[in-house]
Amino acid sequence: MEIKHKLLKQIDEARYLTAENAWRYRTILRFFYLQYEKMKYWMYKEDVLEELKRHGEFKSYTMELLKQDLDVLVSWKNLVPIQDTSRVSTVEEFKNKQFRYQLSEYSVEIERLTIRLENLFVENASLEPSLLEKLKRELERFPEMIYGEEKVVGAWWRDLNNDFKRLNQNYQDYIGDFYSLKAEEMMKTREFLVYKERFIDYLRDFIKGLQYNVSAIESILKNISQQEEKEVLHKIFSYEKSIPRLDEENWEEDILDNIQGKWINLKGWFLGENGRESEASRLFDMTNEIIRKITRFASQISESRNSAANRKEEYRKLAEMFLCCQEISEAHMLSALAFGIFHPRHIRGDSERKTESINSGIFDEEPYLYRIKPRTRNYREKEKKTPIIDHTEKKAEMLEKVMKDRQQEKDMMESYVRDGVIDFESLPMIDAQVRTTLLKWLARGVNAADGKGKTEYGILYQVVPPEEGKRCNILCEDGNFEMPSYRLHFEQEREG
Repeated sequence: MEIKHKLLKQIDEARYLTAENAWRYRTILRFFYLQYEKMKYWMYKEDVLEELKRHGEFKSYTMELLKQDLDVLVSWKNLVPIQDTSRVSTVEEFKNKQFRYQLSEYSVEIERLTIRLENLFVENASLEPSLLEKLKRELERFPEMIYGEEKVVGAWWRDLNNDFKRLNQNYQDYIGDFYSLKAEEMMKTREFLVYKERFIDYLRDFIKGLQYNVSAIESILKNISQQEEKEVLHKIFSYEKSIPRLDEENWEEDILDNIQGKWINLKGWFLGENGRESEASRLFDMTNEIIRKITRFASQISESRNSAANRKEEYRKLAEMFLCCQEISEAHMLSALAFGIFHPRHIRGDSERKTESINSGIFDEEPYLYRIKPRTRNYREKEKKTPIIDHTEKKAEMLEKVMKDRQQEKDMMESYVRDGVIDFESLPMIDAQVRTTLLKWLARGVNAADGKGKTEYGILYQVVPPEEGKRCNILCEDGNFEMPSYRLHFEQEREG
C-alpha cells in the first residue's frame, strides 16, 4: 500500500452528507445533479428556490436561508460560483455580485455514489458510436423476443438497459466536461491548439455514427406495435417477478413501474415525448456546438497572435523606399531584397500581342485584362441596376382600351335581352364568347340557393327553370348543342 498526500487529505466536498443541515444541502445538490443530467449546467439561486418551494418540507424556506446554504456549499467546494454580468445594468448591481452556480466535479461523483446505492450504474465518460450500434442490434432482436423464452427475454432486457445507461451517462459526463470552467480556460490556451484537431475528429466520427444509428433505431421503435410491446414487457415482468426478493409488499407493482418507465425513457430518448425534442437530437446539436466552440477559441488564439504585431510603420517605410527608386531595375532589386523570389501563376489565354518579338519583356507590352470568376456554387454576377421606368401613359392607354372592350362586350350582351329577359330558346346564332358568358351566368344563378346571380356589370337577374322536360337547341358558330330551356329575368335597377 502506498500512502500519498491525497489519501491523507480531508475531502471537504463530502461534508454536506453528514452536516447538521444535511437534508437541505443534499436536496439542493440533488436538484443541481438532476439538472446536470439534462445538460443544464449553470443555475441561478431563484431557480433553486422555485424548485424547493414546490415541496412541503421547504414551505417556510426563504431566500436568505438559501443564500447561506449556497455560501456553505461553495466554501466546501460543492458548487462553483461565477459572477453573472449579463443581467447587470447598474454599478450597484455589479457590486452586489449576482452569481450563477455549477456543480463541481467532486460533487457530481459524490451524487453518483449516493445514487449508485439506489441501483444506478456509473461509467467513465466517452462518446463511442459502438454503444449506439450495440443498441441498434439489440433492438433489431425485438421481434424475436415476442416468441422467446422468459429467461432469454430477461437477459436481453438487462443487456439493453445496461447499454442504454452507459450511453446516457457517458455522453452527459463527456459533454459536461466541455461546459466546465476548467475546459473553457484550457481551450483559451495556445497549448490547446495541438489537441484541437483530435477533439474535432473524435466528435465528427461520433456525429457520423449518431446520424446513421439514430435514424435506424427510430425506424425500429416506430415499427413496434403496441401489442408487440405489451407482450414483450409482460415477459420481462414475468421473468423479473420470478426472481426471489426480500422486498416490500408492493414489490411486484414497483417492478412493473420500473420496467415500463425504463422502456418509456428509452423510446423518449430517441423519439421524444409530448412533442418535445428527443435527447438524440439534442446530443447532435450539442456536439455540433462544441465543434463550433473549439473552432471559435482556436480562431481567437490565432487572431491574438497576429494582433500583437503591428507592421503599419514598416510598410510605410518600405513604400517610401520604393518611391525613392530612380529606375525600374532599382525597384526590382529592392523587391527581391524585401520579398524574395515570387511564385507567379502562369495564365494561358487567347490574348492578342501587339508585337511578335521574342525579346520583349512583360513590362514592354501592354497589359491584358482578364476577368476571373470565383469557382463557387453560390456565385452570381451582379445584376445591373436599372432605374424604374414611368409607365403611366401606357397604363392609361391600356386602361382605356380595356374599358372600351368591356363596354363593347356589355353592349353586345345587352343586345340579347328582350323586355328584360334572355330566353335561351329564342337566341339567334351566337359566337363562342357569348355562349361562354351566358352559360357562366346560368351556372352562377343555378348554384345559388335563391336562384339569383349578378353580372360583371352589377345587374341582378333571376334564373327561371324550364317547364318539365322542355329543351331547346342553341345555334353557335362552332356547332350546336341541346340544353334545358332556361330563362334569365333581369332587374331594371343596378347595384352600384
